[in-house]
Formats: sequence, structure tokens, C-alpha cells
Amino acid sequence: MTNIIVAFAKPEDARSIKNIIVKNGFPVTAVCSSGAQTISSLDGLHGGIIVCGSRFGDMLYSELRELAPREFAVLLVASARRVGDALPEGVRWLPMPLMVHDLMEALYKLDEEQTRRRRLARQKPAVRNETDRQAITQAKELLMARNNMTESEAHRYIQKCSMDSGSSLVETAQKLISLMT
Repeated sequence: MTNIIVAFAKPEDARSIKNIIVKNGFPVTAVCSSGAQTISSLDGLHGGIIVCGSRFGDMLYSELRELAPREFAVLLVASARRVGDALPEGVRWLPMPLMVHDLMEALYKLDEEQTRRRRLARQKPAVRNETDRQAITQAKELLMARNNMTESEAHRYIQKCSMDSGSSLVETAQKLISLMT
């Protein structure tokens, strides 16, 4: 499930929002009362949702959006006069007074988007630089010369060894090169 960080300048607001979210089935990773505390709580997390107010003692929500990694969506809970004309990219807005149904609906939508984004990222093929491609090609050539394999057989062999050892294709190719030369 998606990491959710609740960040409001007033700790009692943060606790109230956290309790609503938890009661409706979402785990809350952290509760913060400043922008810096929110940014530091994002360390080690690979995406999620920040539910926050419009301003903290040390920064505005727009600054928080700029400092947070792009894998995090920001759900702003604020009155219309605090939001301004245009929201920064990656920010969704819920007007005050907050309705529990609206908050949960927004969280469900953002959670679905986060899950879809992670799934698409996993499906993308690995981007390899030239040295990685050369290592794989060299390992295939060594296998083809020594074991009389075709290129596709050599590639499948490297893939199988990679999967069996739990290492990447490039690491496996480099190990084969070092063993065979």
C-alpha cells in the first residue's frame, strides 16, 4: 500500500486527519508539523502521498512540492483563498471544510495512480549504457565460441544464470567474463 505522510502546522489538525485516514483503512507512515520534518520523513520511501495544509512555520506547500521527490503526490487541504490561482504540478486540492468522504475518495484515487505508476515502472525494460551492452555481448560471444551456442541460446543461458543467482544480467555477464578469461 502507498506510504501516507500527514503534515499540518498544528499537531492537533495532523492527528485528526491521521485518525480519519487510519479509521478508513490506510496506514499512515508519519505525522509531521513542519516542512523540514516532512522532507526528512520521505527519506527511504519510494513514493507515496503527502496530505498537508497550505503553510508550515518554515515553508509553504508549493516549496514542499518542489523539495519532495516526484514519486510523491501532494494532497493539499486548505481554503480556496489560501490556494491561489494555479496549483503546482503533482498537487491535488481539497477545499475546507473537509468532508471525510472527499478525503477518502481523493486518497483512493491517488493510491490507484501510485500503484499504476509503480506497475508501469516495473514493466519498463532496463536502460543499459554502452559498457553494460558490451559486457553482455562479450559474455555471449565467449559462450558461443566455447560452448558452440547460438546467440539466443547464449542470451538465455545468461538470463537463466542471472535469475538463479538473483543478480542482474550485467553482473552475471561480468562474472562469466571473469570466469572464462
